[in-house]
Amino acid sequence: MSKRYDIVIIGAGIVGAAVLYEYQKRNPQHKVQLIEKEPVAAFHQTGRNSGVIHAGVYYSPSSLKSTYCRQGLQDTIAWCRDHHLPFEQCGKLIVATNNDEVQKLDNLFKNCEINDLSPERITQSRLHSMEPNITGKEAVLVNSTGITDFTAITKSLMAVAIENSNVTAHFNTRVHAIDEHDNCVSLLTEVNGVKRRTEADRVICCAGVYADDLIRKQGITPDFKIVPFKGEYYRLSSKYDNVSKRLIYPVPNPDMPFLGVHLTKMIGGYTTVGPNAVLAPGREAYHSLPSYSEIFRTLSYKGLWRLLWQFKSSVISEIKSSVSKSYYASLVQKYCPSINEEDLHYYRPGIRAQAVSKTGKMMGDFEFLSTDRVLHVGNAPSPAATSAMPIARAIIDKMDTT
Repeated sequence: MSKRYDIVIIGAGIVGAAVLYEYQKRNPQHKVQLIEKEPVAAFHQTGRNSGVIHAGVYYSPSSLKSTYCRQGLQDTIAWCRDHHLPFEQCGKLIVATNNDEVQKLDNLFKNCEINDLSPERITQSRLHSMEPNITGKEAVLVNSTGITDFTAITKSLMAVAIENSNVTAHFNTRVHAIDEHDNCVSLLTEVNGVKRRTEADRVICCAGVYADDLIRKQGITPDFKIVPFKGEYYRLSSKYDNVSKRLIYPVPNPDMPFLGVHLTKMIGGYTTVGPNAVLAPGREAYHSLPSYSEIFRTLSYKGLWRLLWQFKSSVISEIKSSVSKSYYASLVQKYCPSINEEDLHYYRPGIRAQAVSKTGKMMGDFEFLSTDRVLHVGNAPSPAATSAMPIARAIIDKMDTT
């Protein structure tokens, strides 16, 4: 016999956890279930990012990214304060190392001003005074950017939500089918090889790299596919634990959604560099090759090849950074020349879920797909971790009005 819930939330990354918290806060009498295929929360993207609380430097003022990120920064810091979780608003310097990057810095500075981030233009001499180990012609300082532990925030959101006895979380649970009916949604799930049915009035899918997979399991064909990009990080030798007081970012390629190899203070007191962005053959291919079917799923998509051809020079550079540690080090040396190849030590990689259209276009903003009873978070690129709480409010607002 199937169980019936007011709502089922699929996915226990930070977005799913924020949705769980927000929903039960508004509807404390409702029966709520969260489903996660992994044994713990924040197992994939949330637990493998750089921990940066973004301020909204790069995003168009009219985008959801900009709106959610600016509000999310405030929400994230407030949550950390209220729940005694680690964070630091250390600030961020975007460093231009040549004249071409200085010109691009102008556009970033203007965008920061439009987004009310109170940026500061930093001269070469002041940059050296602020960060003696960093080299550049000019920089933009954004003081509000910070760092935190998004895994800790995810688990905290879930712990608060589960204090409500009407809320349950089920791990090691896979979803095989989503069947929407006039009066409910029926989910076919599997736990330890045993399949069962769960019914709910509503379902919210926050599945990250499996977002398009769950859309298809509802019998809908999306106009995009989630393509996995692997970000490889290195941890610096301990002598560089205090190499900078702030986050140090290069000036990014405006045509690409990735921000370049950056120097990141971590909550644990050490420093990482990364990530690059190379195509991953599978959605969980962190270290080894996935199954043939997973490789075929990724490489058979025509939209991917159109994307790779369009950005072929960047693709070559990213591949080079993946296979050559010395080249990777050279990217860091542009703004921190004292770091050498031998200072780079293995650190866990992450895989980013990037929605790509059939025409080969990267979908840059948050995307949602909804039916009468099901809402899918179709694309949740960076800064989704920073933006999780405003995204959750927007999702629940949408469901409340339908």
